[in-house]
Amino acid sequence: MSSSSINSRIHFHSQIHSGSHWKACKGKSLWTSFADGRVRLRIDNSCPQTPITVHQMFKESLEKYGSLNALASKKNGKWEKITFSEYYCLSRKAAKSFLKLGLERFHSVGILGFNSPEWFISAVGTVFAGGIVTGIYTTNSPEACHYIAHDSKTNIMVVENQKQLDKIMQIWNRLPHLKAVVLYKDSMPERRPNLYTMEEFLELGDDITDAALDDVINSQKPNQCCVLIYTSGTTGKPKGAMLSHDNITWTSAHCSRAGDMQPAEIQQESIVSYLPLSHIAAQIYDLWTGIKWGEQVYFAEPDALKGSLINTLKEVQPTSHMGVPRVWEKIMEKLKDASAQSGFMKKKMLSWAMSVSLERNLNCSSSDLKLFWTRLADYLVLAKIRNALGFSCCQKHFCGAAPLNTETLNFFLGLNITLYEAYGMSETTGPHCLSGPYIYRQHSCGKPVPGCKVKLVNEDTEGNGEICFWGRTVFMGYLNMKDKTKEAFDEDGWLHSGDLGKLDKDGFLYVTGRIKDLIITAGGENVPPIPIEDAVKKELPIVSNAMVIGDKKKFLSMLLTLKSVLDPDTSDPTDILTEQARDFCQRTGSKATTVSEIVATRDRAIYQAIQEGIDKVNMNATNRVHCIQKWIVLPRDFSISGGELGPTMKLKRLTVLEKYRAEVDSFYEE
Repeated sequence: MSSSSINSRIHFHSQIHSGSHWKACKGKSLWTSFADGRVRLRIDNSCPQTPITVHQMFKESLEKYGSLNALASKKNGKWEKITFSEYYCLSRKAAKSFLKLGLERFHSVGILGFNSPEWFISAVGTVFAGGIVTGIYTTNSPEACHYIAHDSKTNIMVVENQKQLDKIMQIWNRLPHLKAVVLYKDSMPERRPNLYTMEEFLELGDDITDAALDDVINSQKPNQCCVLIYTSGTTGKPKGAMLSHDNITWTSAHCSRAGDMQPAEIQQESIVSYLPLSHIAAQIYDLWTGIKWGEQVYFAEPDALKGSLINTLKEVQPTSHMGVPRVWEKIMEKLKDASAQSGFMKKKMLSWAMSVSLERNLNCSSSDLKLFWTRLADYLVLAKIRNALGFSCCQKHFCGAAPLNTETLNFFLGLNITLYEAYGMSETTGPHCLSGPYIYRQHSCGKPVPGCKVKLVNEDTEGNGEICFWGRTVFMGYLNMKDKTKEAFDEDGWLHSGDLGKLDKDGFLYVTGRIKDLIITAGGENVPPIPIEDAVKKELPIVSNAMVIGDKKKFLSMLLTLKSVLDPDTSDPTDILTEQARDFCQRTGSKATTVSEIVATRDRAIYQAIQEGIDKVNMNATNRVHCIQKWIVLPRDFSISGGELGPTMKLKRLTVLEKYRAEVDSFYEE
């Protein structure tokens, strides 16, 4: 269906926001904790884009990109694609069906499932219908789902399969606002009232007129909430960060351009969607930016993070790719394992090519000879590896959601892949600072996006201070949490991040730690744990996770886990050591092949090698207080299912402390 025929069928009343409307908003507060609240937008001369709603953004894109493919998903081994025109039509159909089912204004639609066209269409349809999109992690327990659905007054729940449906069935009778559930993948187990398949759901609203839907669409304002992102709750209950239409539309337009994402009229970007859409990074990068610039989004298989992602990347050959640090680390570990198993010549060639590339990328030398060797290495070796990873056409590789360590950064520079770090939080609609092809400095997450500002408060003698944000990315507030919202802002309206960072003379931002993660020893010394943990992992390639302990203690100690093979079905760590870990064992003179035999026998060779590695790290410590005095190897690696890692693989330090309290206490027994 062409965009012109859609336009002729739809009564669309263009909504123009006059200057007077925005002057009328001037008196409003910069924040709210009510779902139906409005906020004053942080418009200044450096980011004057006229505020628009999500629907207006989609309409603008529809006129330019209507006939282009928007979404691609695998059905029976074949890619099925829909155009932007079809995507828009289906989103309107979903919106009418939500209205038919009784979606109330500023109540939410909860979406519980893996990335798919149905996820996107449900999300856009929710916004068109005046509701609030609320993504829920597929790893959440029924109780965690209940908390979010209750807090956000979920009217309709869209779930992927029987497994997720079962969670909702357990809690439905405790959700007074829940009116219906839509199942989009599996077939219906049994007929129940108010339970629909996706096909049934999309037909429900056929008797709602276009004019009725347009009335709802045209009543929406850019300074109202349309998306809720629940923080992962690493510090207490999850908080629902409210994002406005303007947060979504402004960030989609400006942050992606800062990262050099191209509009489809110049080059249609293709990306692979696989990270959880309930997290802001994936939602802004895959869903909303995709609409803004006419990108083609390919959906990975649900087991992407268990190993199938690489197959999808190879098939799609995306132009741009984003991963959290753990994803890039996993790719690195896979390549190292493959290299360890290859023949002598192949190993030598790879090692030579990567060292030439790394040196050139670190030193930016322009000598003709160096350039010749770099090009030769790239042509003979590195290009083939990038092709095997699915990165032949990839011009931009982004990393966000957690700090990236030097080892991973340098490994990819060795493959001639520069990882551009982004930095922000749910409360800044994702990226507030960004690196890109024109804004790059190693170990920095770039500069604030044009139109956004960053300042540091309470700086120490080394220039580390708390990072604070200002700009159109900054959220509206936490739903139903007035006190927490007030805490997040200072009296001038700057958002405080809780992260520590420093700025160099050119305005590049370096994130150096998290205030809550800062260890304050019994002697009152401040110790940032991440640099120590990274140094240990770099020194000891057998170590998967390292966690420093020492808050209110006399000295620092450390919990260590070893690299083990993941179960392909559950993604849980098994007992079997990875190829790289087994290599380490052999080099130290140990025959161990499993974690349990190392831990059970306190394998002498391994434990001695670990101690030597920690001694080396201690030798480079800033001062004696930063030295690790005691350590223990845990019997199992950290995982999402074990509770030690959050959905984006972030370390949940409080959970780990609680879980291994006995081990920690043993360090400090007199």
